[in-house]
Amino acid sequence: MRAAYDAFSGELYRMTYRALNDGGLAEEAVQETFLRAWRAADRYDPERSSLRTWMFAIARNVTIDLVRARSSRPQRAGAEVERAGGAEDTAEASLRAWEMEEALRHIDPHHRHAIVETYYRDRPCAEVAAEAGVPVGTMRSRLYYGLKAL
Repeated sequence: MRAAYDAFSGELYRMTYRALNDGGLAEEAVQETFLRAWRAADRYDPERSSLRTWMFAIARNVTIDLVRARSSRPQRAGAEVERAGGAEDTAEASLRAWEMEEALRHIDPHHRHAIVETYYRDRPCAEVAAEAGVPVGTMRSRLYYGLKAL
């Protein structure tokens, strides 16, 4: 656990801070993540995922739990109520963005390029294909298999 803490605590803190926008809650999330990992250590299977992936999955669940707990507390009124609902949406969006970023890191660079350029930068497939110097059919194939890999 000490090695895992040394290796992942900083990244886990940054991820949870982005989602929660609160340093104290982010620290609590990291602490709870390692506590849950300690309790569930017998269920970790290195053949299914890396330790890093497993820890981040736990942190994601902890963060969602904290957001839900925070938003279920009685709010005062007015703008605070609006911010509470927005906080859960922001946290969920941050977690989804982080998950997508992680997934994109693990696919073939050609597939990643095709997905990023066409879906995230909203460019036509023909334009991306011409820029990459490949036929449009090849670019569409990269998109198909890239999305399948995600």
